[in-house]
Amino acid sequence: MSFMKHIAEHIVRSYECDSYSHVNNSVYLNYLEYARMEYLHAIGFDYKGLVEAGYYLYVTHVDIYYKASAFLDDKLLIEVFPTKLKKISGELKQIIKKEDGTICADATVTWACVTKEGRPSKIPEEFMVQGLIPEEA
Repeated sequence: MSFMKHIAEHIVRSYECDSYSHVNNSVYLNYLEYARMEYLHAIGFDYKGLVEAGYYLYVTHVDIYYKASAFLDDKLLIEVFPTKLKKISGELKQIIKKEDGTICADATVTWACVTKEGRPSKIPEEFMVQGLIPEEA
């Protein structure tokens, strides 16, 4: 199986809420980062090994739509799955939902592999895992 969807769970904490008593929009980016790393762990991607080999995965673009507010103690389910894979980059779809299915945020995150000098690079073959490949590939 090449396609994988992963769901990371998170409970909203008090310090993530703003003066309107809901999760501040900027905090959703942290949720997306957390869930992406959980996804990489789940698909067996050796991120530490990639860094030790002199490569990084940079987020190059985030397209996010805020749809509903999340509040203190809400349990959030953050879906992550690949939608594109190119030679040096790819996209992940991330959907943040409440337990009842209400979508709080819908994001597409573009990433690229770079060398430690910041130059675009193909992911070394030893780090290419099936979970990076989208369903339609």
